[in-house]
Amino acid sequence: MGDSERVFLVVVDESREWRAALRFACRRAQRTGGRVALFTTTDPVDFQHWIAVEQAMREERWEEAESRLRAVGEEVQAITGRLPVLHIREGYPVEELLALLATEPAVSVLVLAASAEGGDPGPLIRDLTSRRLGSLRLPVTIIPGRLSDADIDAIS
Repeated sequence: MGDSERVFLVVVDESREWRAALRFACRRAQRTGGRVALFTTTDPVDFQHWIAVEQAMREERWEEAESRLRAVGEEVQAITGRLPVLHIREGYPVEELLALLATEPAVSVLVLAASAEGGDPGPLIRDLTSRRLGSLRLPVTIIPGRLSDADIDAIS
């Protein structure tokens, strides 16, 4: 990645809203000559009684995450013309996201989508904005999760 290239990081999780963030990030990357990066976590495995079982569970979760990000990566490439950067970490999403942002200076914008249900924006946004936003080194763009693709295209 070039030094001046804008990298838009999207969290791929179990929410319904992350696709709005993905669409926005792809459109911004496409229009600015930037790139999309995808981030996901796998749940920590703590099965200490049987090391072989723990390792098999860890590998299975990792392979599922890789497969999911590769599928999403094909969507990103279809929109932007470039493959995304993939980041997978084992652990709790907020902590691992913050650790990634602290160690990956190429990421220039974090793109999240708020819950389409209204009220609570979702656990990741709630945690980042209530306690940690001031410690981030980059801007956070929060997209309303209920926007249509046409709405997102119009604002990006």
